Amino acid sequence: MTIRTLSVTIVLVMLSLGFSFASARAAPEAQNIVSTVSTLDPLLSNILNIVNTIGDYNFATADLTTLIDPSSTPAQHYGPYASATADSGTCGNNWADDTFQRHFTIFNKAGSVVVVEQFRDGSFLTPSTATPPPPDTNQSPGACNTSPGPFGNGGKVAPGVTGGLRGYFIIPIPTGVSQTSMDPHCDAVTMMSPPAEDCFTSTFMNSHFLTCSYPSDTGCHVTTFLFTYEAADQGLIEHAWKNASTDRGGNNGDIRST
Repeated sequence: MTIRTLSVTIVLVMLSLGFSFASARAAPEAQNIVSTVSTLDPLLSNILNIVNTIGDYNFATADLTTLIDPSSTPAQHYGPYASATADSGTCGNNWADDTFQRHFTIFNKAGSVVVVEQFRDGSFLTPSTATPPPPDTNQSPGACNTSPGPFGNGGKVAPGVTGGLRGYFIIPIPTGVSQTSMDPHCDAVTMMSPPAEDCFTSTFMNSHFLTCSYPSDTGCHVTTFLFTYEAADQGLIEHAWKNASTDRGGNNGDIRST
């Protein structure tokens, strides 16, 4: 199913389920923290229901402001902000360098606030050029995967492998933390965006919500995430890697040459 086939009218259904999330060990930003969160909050339930309705891939790229009733749930969109960052694998090494466009959407309903960060138009290149270099730059992203999903196979990925990526973070804002700025820049304090200043999740969150303390298990942190990576041919044994929280199916697959 593609974005073109989606209806912009989606019935938002409150879910009463609770999910338990595993700690994230591989993602474009290693600073994300994932912990147990209750989905009894109506706003968070509605957003998760949208994910289930349109699918993870579409949720990562859709204009989210069109998928929720603005009369009941105001939404603010920020970005895109060009970004580049090293990508950590399950072995702890940086296996690739990622480039993408960051989009942030802030939802507000009856005092509840949820931020969705989308990583669109993404690409990756192996190996990472992060300094200092990790002990083994050739370990594939899923080489040390433990659970959930298949166990790691100790795979390696050759230099020069390229592919595409997309993904998202869902970040509920804790009670007592208020939005302090609607500045359009990634950094609402310095009022700068790329290329003048790098944009990271922490940059946006902690400048638009000054007491957010992202990432912190007592402050703002990621509760649901998913990233997909795909690479064609290039002598690869496996061509697709999914890095996700448990509620989105966990890690699966790999990008590896051996």
